[in-house]
Amino acid sequence: MRRVIAVLGLIPLVVLSAFAAERPVKDFTLARPAKDYTPAKRTKAKASKPFENSQELLKWINDYRKNPDPQRLPNAVKAMSDFGVARDTEQSGVYIGFVAGVLGANPRVAEDLITKMFPLPPEDQVIVIKAIAYSGMPRWRDTLAKFVERMPARRVLIEKYLYGNKPILTEMSIKDDSSVIDLNWGYYFATGWEAPVRRIVAALGLSLDKDKVDYLTIGAMAKWTLAQNAARNDDLLSMLKKISNESDPDVRKPLAEVIDAAETLELSKLRKDALASIDELKARGPESLRNYNWWGQAGQTVLALGCVAAGALGQVEVGIPCVIGGAASTAALKYLAPSSTP
Repeated sequence: MRRVIAVLGLIPLVVLSAFAAERPVKDFTLARPAKDYTPAKRTKAKASKPFENSQELLKWINDYRKNPDPQRLPNAVKAMSDFGVARDTEQSGVYIGFVAGVLGANPRVAEDLITKMFPLPPEDQVIVIKAIAYSGMPRWRDTLAKFVERMPARRVLIEKYLYGNKPILTEMSIKDDSSVIDLNWGYYFATGWEAPVRRIVAALGLSLDKDKVDYLTIGAMAKWTLAQNAARNDDLLSMLKKISNESDPDVRKPLAEVIDAAETLELSKLRKDALASIDELKARGPESLRNYNWWGQAGQTVLALGCVAAGALGQVEVGIPCVIGGAASTAALKYLAPSSTP
């Protein structure tokens, strides 16, 4: 089980200014629209323009739904490599999910886009491999197999996706890996589709867990991200209302709380309730979960997601040290300790 952080209110989440909601989806698959985004002629002039810094890259990712420009994706991947933003596995989910989303939305030009991403250092080729596998393209295995010779240093990883049991995005459980939240938000930032939101919504049932702190924390994080984003975007809020009408009882209650918090902008209540639930469970749980050291060893995936999102809008004025693409975890630990006052 990957490790997670339990404090929610200290993380500013991305303001999604323009979500393009797709047609209703009944399952959690990566549903695609009837046709790919067609790169307009005016985007060709932008295709060769490099990204100056990571802030510009994140700004482009944040604005992508307003003006999809898949032809610029190769330069974005090269920028991810140059800036080193996707090498830390605890911080790369948003980036990998975004690349996967762009490829999934544009399967007819995906192979050409991938070709233009090379050359890439072996350590950054993981972005491409996972993005192809997570893209949801009907023939993603065929596409990945075509690039084996371009990535000999990553042959073992490629073969795990092609022939082994390495899970793709729709098979990954948020319950078992908190970074899946990052991946799904990244996919959504690229597409505005409903399916990745549904997968995050499905994790809301964990916010009611009474046995495991890590499950409770992941569920609370899903709840918080949904509420923060929906509070600032009517399209996402409407999507959540539609999903609520179709959801299971275990999800309907926390989702109703998300919708209410988004509509009333009373987001602090979600944070206080989550912290109270976590404190209660820690108080009556085993010593290993009450120990302060458990918090010190917790992973930074959730914290990194908030910082990546904050960086996209230049919102780094938060109560903890936060930099583009990550966080100063050791400095944040004192602020995030169990004894902190909500």
